[in-house]
Amino acid sequence: MIQPLILAAGQGTRMRSHLPKVLHLLAGKPLLEHVISAALSISPDAAPVIICGHQSDLLRQIFSQHNVRWVEQQEQLGTGHAVMQALPELDSDARVLVLYGDVPLISPQTLKRLIEVTPKEAIGMLTAVLPHPKGYGRIKRDKAGRVVGIVEEKDTSIEEKAINEINPGIYLLPVSYLQAWLPELSNKNAQGEYYLTDIIARAVKEKIQIHDVQPERHEEIEGINNRIQLAHLERFYQREYAEKLMEEGVTIYDPARLDIRGELIAGKDVILDVNVIIEGRVVIGSGCKIGPNVVLRNVHLGEQVEVRANSVIEDARIASHCIIGPFARIRPGTELAEHVHVGNFVEVKNSRIADNSKVNHLSYIGDAEVGKHVNVGAGTITCNYDGANKHKTTIGDNVHIGSDTQLVAPVTIGAGATIAAGSTIVRDVEPAGLTLSHRIDQRSLKAWKRPEKVKKEEC
Repeated sequence: MIQPLILAAGQGTRMRSHLPKVLHLLAGKPLLEHVISAALSISPDAAPVIICGHQSDLLRQIFSQHNVRWVEQQEQLGTGHAVMQALPELDSDARVLVLYGDVPLISPQTLKRLIEVTPKEAIGMLTAVLPHPKGYGRIKRDKAGRVVGIVEEKDTSIEEKAINEINPGIYLLPVSYLQAWLPELSNKNAQGEYYLTDIIARAVKEKIQIHDVQPERHEEIEGINNRIQLAHLERFYQREYAEKLMEEGVTIYDPARLDIRGELIAGKDVILDVNVIIEGRVVIGSGCKIGPNVVLRNVHLGEQVEVRANSVIEDARIASHCIIGPFARIRPGTELAEHVHVGNFVEVKNSRIADNSKVNHLSYIGDAEVGKHVNVGAGTITCNYDGANKHKTTIGDNVHIGSDTQLVAPVTIGAGATIAAGSTIVRDVEPAGLTLSHRIDQRSLKAWKRPEKVKKEEC
């Protein structure tokens, strides 16, 4: 059995944050969540053991719905000391896969290769060759190319600093070795810490085979210690995702200005303009065009939908051939049928709008059921909230609602009715015919003068 073990006890002082480092977001998810997902993908039946420390209660709260086990490291005395705390939680017959909560982009494919090449009685580890290895421990090899040790950077000599093969700290090893070796670790080093890396030298001494694998891209093993590194890996992640989408038939006008903070499933010939943000799970049907500065959050779009600039759609289903925006807001619970138009500065919340209906200008439709072929004039509002409860507005098929109309819910507008501009509707409207509310006679006062601003010295 493979038992994932994730080290996540550090505070991350270089982040300059009140949050633990592993709770900072990459692609909309905490760093630790990325690592948990990778661990579960290669060992779904083994709940990852997470070593926590700084603000451990907050970590447990945020990940309370995840299938994980927690071990607390009350004092941060090094990686060897951290793993030692977890020994009681580990099965003696298992193999431990050591991961880190601040190394978010480690890929399941790389971890699977490590598992495949490492026999059960051997030790596996990742290494990487970096052009600038500063900050990492260095790999020492013998003349035959075998790994014989790891030197932490602060303990390196001038010659060892020149080595550009580094140790990311990701290991696969039998629990029985840890049980035997960890209690014997020494902290006689520049940091005064117990290094997990010392087990490699012990394995060499015991003549235990060490197998190493390198990741396809070094970003997989890069740790995050500050916000600059976080931003670097964010852009790497986004670029990788964008390239995958483009290979699948999506046009992205500028891959550097696309942010996917969740999952995007897109059909062929989808067009994504600049500064599109995808959050949660979003499905976009073939032939859709998403304009600039659009936010889509947990949305399902049918085919040939056009979402124009600066629109926000959240927790909604949009059928094929709809047009939304610009500057529209579609709020949770909304369903638009085919060929619906929702125009500029229109807000729709928790409403269903049937085929071929239009709400094109400066309107609010909330808690409403709108029929087919309805035209809603500019400035129309469904007054759905009475200060305590929400009420429903029902609008039948083929209704025409004039501009600047207030529909005070609960109210029903019968099919084929016409509501005159400027009306306030407080009672149900019969089908067909014209309905208008009382209007004040229009008058002009010729002697009236517009108020003038009072000068400061006159105050």
